[in-house]
Amino acid sequence: MDTKGQATEDFNSLNILHFIFKWRKQLIVIAIGAVIVSSIIALTIRPKYKSTVILFPATTSSISKALLSEMNFKNDDVLAFGAEEEAEQMLQILNSDEIRAAISEKYNLLGHYGIDSTDKFKRTKLYEEFQSNITFKRTEYMSVKIEVMDTDPDTAALIANDIARLHDSSKTRMQRERALQALNIVKREYFGKEAEINKMIDSIKILNGLGLYDYESQSEVTTEQHAIALSKGDQRAVKALEEKLKIIAQYGSAYVSLRDNMELQRKQLNLLKTKYEGAKADAEQILPQKFVVSNAFPAEKKSYPVRWVIVVVSTITTLLMAIIAILLLENFKQFRTKG
Repeated sequence: MDTKGQATEDFNSLNILHFIFKWRKQLIVIAIGAVIVSSIIALTIRPKYKSTVILFPATTSSISKALLSEMNFKNDDVLAFGAEEEAEQMLQILNSDEIRAAISEKYNLLGHYGIDSTDKFKRTKLYEEFQSNITFKRTEYMSVKIEVMDTDPDTAALIANDIARLHDSSKTRMQRERALQALNIVKREYFGKEAEINKMIDSIKILNGLGLYDYESQSEVTTEQHAIALSKGDQRAVKALEEKLKIIAQYGSAYVSLRDNMELQRKQLNLLKTKYEGAKADAEQILPQKFVVSNAFPAEKKSYPVRWVIVVVSTITTLLMAIIAILLLENFKQFRTKG
């Protein structure tokens, strides 16, 4: 069986070699023609240049949590690089319509890519061109690579750097919208609490004007003084002290309630003040959203097309198609002859 199989293999190999030798002239002509045609086509293709930006996402963009909070449970470090989750978030933002629209408008990509502005499907064509020339990839090191291909090396570098810049502005805009809403809520609560405490302070001042400053100590001291005045028979002092005791009895409970409540409200105000300052920092201050490992620069050599690859692949493909066509033609002739 092995001998028979080897003989069959040798026979097939000889047949193939015999076939190629038989049609060698035609195949050589086809190969030369393929080389010439593919070379002409490769030369007509406009070269493209590639520019690359590499970014690392920041682990946190909240100033209040990273810098102002006394209790940082997550150990947010403003200098730490982000991990997989932050890299995925960065990719989503880079692929957003906001960035694509900004770049398309700034560089007039419709005209730059030669798309007719009156075309019914101009947006679809622009999107396809954008996707084929501008790519975003996550690397194995959890960084994000922005690659831009363009016929102009300067334009490729400018677009790549602008996209990196727009990532910050887009993310900051989204976060600031939420931060401003949070700031308005905390601000309203903070100043409302402050106004409430000021009313309590005014009420306590009125009670102070009536001579009530410290209910517990005043009540104790006045009661003792009243007892002493009674024992001495000093009616004038007794009458004066009874007036004080009357005021203490009438407004004492209100004073204690106001004082204790104001102490509680001040604690809440301090907490709200911390939240207010943090929300204000998040809404008004800007913290970089990324670390730039390398900026894009105009490429000195083209990245596309690799002309020799186009010529070799085209020639091999053409030869294979020619061999298949000749085989089919010979089989067809044999079939007609037998018929």
